[in-house]
Amino acid sequence: MDILISNSGETEAIAKIIGSTAEPGDTIILSGDLGAGKTTMTKGIALGLGIDQMIKSPTYTIIREYQQGRLPLYHMDVYRIEGATDDLGLDEYFEGDGLSVVEWGKLLGEFLPTDYLDIMIEKDLENLEKRTISFQAIGSQAQMFLERIQKKMEEHA
Repeated sequence: MDILISNSGETEAIAKIIGSTAEPGDTIILSGDLGAGKTTMTKGIALGLGIDQMIKSPTYTIIREYQQGRLPLYHMDVYRIEGATDDLGLDEYFEGDGLSVVEWGKLLGEFLPTDYLDIMIEKDLENLEKRTISFQAIGSQAQMFLERIQKKMEEHA
């Protein structure tokens, strides 16, 4: 599924739907160039979970946990860890009771979870406000997550 958006407000609206439909153990791998909107997407997901705390990029801390929403949010950024992912115990988060959102998750390589929703955000080179958000379900749990998102988007259309 691909969605064309025109501004960060639309990204946040889609992200709120994603957060509102997440269930325990769901995992999102966020991909896109620097400045594509991965952290903006995560902020909207947090709002959809009922988390109103300020969401910061975990670039240097690697993992930030937010516990005060409908589900815990585990926000990860693996951009700077290059190859040391097996020591982080990420499986505990992926198999846990919250929603895991991993920026630059493809860098996990062989340590990628086996079931996740892949969300790619691509900037439009002609209009820097526009983005294409592509969704791909990897695994059965992610497929059900994507179906919940699609259903809720149809209700809001």
